[in-house]
Amino acid sequence: MLKFLLIAGLICSLAISAQAAPQVRVTGLFGGSAVLMINGKQRLLKAGKTSPEGVLLIEANNKGALIDINGQRQFLSLSKQIGSQYQKTETTEIRLASSHGGHYVTPARINNQPVRVMVDTGATSVAMNLGTARKLGINYRAGRKVSFSTANGTAQGYIVMLDSVSVGNVKVDNVEGAIMLGDSPTTILLGNSYLSRVDMSNESGVMVLKSKF
Repeated sequence: MLKFLLIAGLICSLAISAQAAPQVRVTGLFGGSAVLMINGKQRLLKAGKTSPEGVLLIEANNKGALIDINGQRQFLSLSKQIGSQYQKTETTEIRLASSHGGHYVTPARINNQPVRVMVDTGATSVAMNLGTARKLGINYRAGRKVSFSTANGTAQGYIVMLDSVSVGNVKVDNVEGAIMLGDSPTTILLGNSYLSRVDMSNESGVMVLKSKF
C-alpha cells in the first residue's frame, strides 16, 4: 500500500510539474535583451532578469536566447518554442524593442545574407551605401541611375530590385532598394518598399512586424 502511495505521489508530482511548465517563444532579439511570449504574455527581458513566470534570461544575441526554467537551460531561436513539450513552430511575426535614441535596429537578411538594418518609415526604399552594396554582391550598375534628395542635399545613386528582405521569418520578395553613391547611410535603412508590404504595429514601445500572407 505504501509503495502504491509513493508511486501515485510521484506521478501526481510529475503531472503538476509538467502542467506548470510555462510555454515560451522568442519573438524578438537584440543585444543583451529578448522579447519572450510566455504563456501568451509578452515579456521584455534583459540578460540576468527573471519574468514573473520564473523564466530567467541568461543571454541573448542575434542567434537566439539562452533561458533557464526551474534549473533547466534551453537555447531558443526565433523559430522555436518550449513548454511541457519542445516543438518547432512556424513564426510569421517579429517583435523589435527600441535601442538608444528610440530607433529600431535589428539583424536582418538581404538576398539571404546577414545584415543589420534600422527601421525608417521616412525612407522610400531599403537604402544602403555603395560599400554595403558591393559587400552584398548587388549589381547596382544594372539598376536605374537616379538623384536622391537627402538632409545633406542631392546625392547620386541607383534603384535596384533586391531578391528578398527578411526580418526574422517575415520575408518579402522583390523589394526595391536604393544604392547611394558614398558612405551614407552607415546603417541600412529598412524603408517603405519593405514596411508597406508587412503589417506593422507598436505595442507598448515594441514594434511588431507580421507577414500579410
